[in-house]
Amino acid sequence: MRSGGARAETAEGPPAAPAVGMPGGRGRTRKTRRYGRLRPGDTVAVIAPSGPADPARLEAGCAALRGLGLDAVVGEHALDRVNLGAPGPVRDGWHGLAGRDADRAADLQDAWCDPRVRAVVCARGGYGATRVLDHLDWDALAAAADASAEPKILHGSSDVTALHAAFGTRLGVTTSFGPMPAGVLAEDRPDGDTLAALRAALFGGPVTLPGTHALRPGRAEGPLTGGTLSLLTALLGTPYAPPPAAGRVVFLEDVTEAPYRIDRMLVQLLQAGWFDGAAGIALGSWRDCGDPAELDAVFAARLGPLGVPVLAGVPAGHGPRQLTLELGAPAVLTASPRPPHDPRPAVPEPGALTLEAPSGGAR
Repeated sequence: MRSGGARAETAEGPPAAPAVGMPGGRGRTRKTRRYGRLRPGDTVAVIAPSGPADPARLEAGCAALRGLGLDAVVGEHALDRVNLGAPGPVRDGWHGLAGRDADRAADLQDAWCDPRVRAVVCARGGYGATRVLDHLDWDALAAAADASAEPKILHGSSDVTALHAAFGTRLGVTTSFGPMPAGVLAEDRPDGDTLAALRAALFGGPVTLPGTHALRPGRAEGPLTGGTLSLLTALLGTPYAPPPAAGRVVFLEDVTEAPYRIDRMLVQLLQAGWFDGAAGIALGSWRDCGDPAELDAVFAARLGPLGVPVLAGVPAGHGPRQLTLELGAPAVLTASPRPPHDPRPAVPEPGALTLEAPSGGAR
């Protein structure tokens, strides 16, 4: 790993707190350090901690990373495929994983601990990341994170939310939530805004994500937390649960979840106290999640009583336009409906989620 360059930034946040429902108090929250920005020629390891990747799509996505100037190498087990249950012949039509839990964990750990690798990029989401968590040597991962003033990047989205939460809490590093190689990056012509935001997040630069409408106006500041709603809910009560959202700006998104299921998950997080003291909420894409009007009604009913700004329509998550977020980084949320006759609003209307660029730029 290179030394020198810009120093790693510290994302100041609220006092450390144990994760909700974390047994034995194992979930210590470290002071967060921002990951080091990439430079052209840096090596990134593409691994598959969840579902199996299509080989052609994975290669196309790696080509997109190489188009950004990165040296993308694929993990040993990234193209493996096994069944969910006991070992045996792979069955067509059964849900698969990208290799055994221990093998997926080994690819992740080897890449994170390899000083030649500057970023660990997850090939795709799906299901399986939570099963990897118990197979990781967290002391070794922490030692690798602490070995440099510039922690490397963990990048991915969807099911990778489980890794974001655990890495943020246990290793004290910011992580990158955004498009993946076997996902939209594999498209013939990936969305230009998607690539531009990914470049800014990885190489350095401010990131601004405009919303489409404010469910509750206001302004909030704090470290960014959150991810895919179903994964945040699934982590409650485990040793890998994210810390409560007190003092933080929360980002939420999901895919193929009916409005009643989204309502149920929000209720669970509310009843667990996870939202207590949250500074603001940004809602991303909710692809194939039912009637948007019904979703807005659910969000307004469940989140409105928190009394904090709520901005909807942020282009991040599972939609065709997937901008990149640095979880753990300082964020500013502005949700302000435009007055009917104001042609020059003070902020991008009806609001935006803005993440500060680290001072000093790229390494």
